[in-house]
Amino acid sequence: METAARSRAWRAILVLCGVILFGSAAELRAGTLLSPGAGLLVRKSAEPFGVFAFAISAGGLQQKWLALTHKLDDDMVQLALCDGDRDNCASPAALKLLAIVDQARSRDGRARLGETNRAVNLAIRAANDGTDDIWSSPLATFARGAGDCEDYAIAKLAALRLAGVAAEDLRIVVVRDVRAGEEHAVAAAKLDGHWLMLDNRRMAMVEDEAAQTYQPLFVLYQSAVMKYVDEPVRMSMATAEAH
Repeated sequence: METAARSRAWRAILVLCGVILFGSAAELRAGTLLSPGAGLLVRKSAEPFGVFAFAISAGGLQQKWLALTHKLDDDMVQLALCDGDRDNCASPAALKLLAIVDQARSRDGRARLGETNRAVNLAIRAANDGTDDIWSSPLATFARGAGDCEDYAIAKLAALRLAGVAAEDLRIVVVRDVRAGEEHAVAAAKLDGHWLMLDNRRMAMVEDEAAQTYQPLFVLYQSAVMKYVDEPVRMSMATAEAH
């Protein structure tokens, strides 16, 4: 009896440790864990596309993003100054971007995101950087009036930040467009727990789960670059109980 009770106690501890590691009991009840099969729990990531990602500290993309964030910080300062004194703003590019911000501020929720996506898409002409693949700051993009996919995404992040969207609700996601057979970048914004894709290739926004032709590769958040793993983290409760 004592051996059986001890065995049951150890199984309970193992299961409890699994719940602590992968989410609280409240999270289980709230449905943050999916159940695709008997005894198998799959926790969705908080990042766009629901796939887990880990930070990387080296590589060309990481260097390019860090260099861009410094320029972005400078642009945000200049935009804030122009926002507070439009009459003395010496940057036509800043004024053009702020006009989009004004329209976004007059809307709420999904309408704010959609207005920003549409307006930036219309304000920038699609142009390929070629082999150089330069990541431009928002003011550089608006001064040029043209850019490629990541330039659209970066400008949308800046506009949404100025319009009042919290930084933690914004991402840039680098994906592989399976249908086109090429890499692509989009802005992502979280609204009511769902990630919406702000894509320069379409005016209408779609949720990440509906963008089925996009395979997520990297997610960029403030100064971090994270690489997606192939599968969500999985835990078998049956396996835990067997031990």
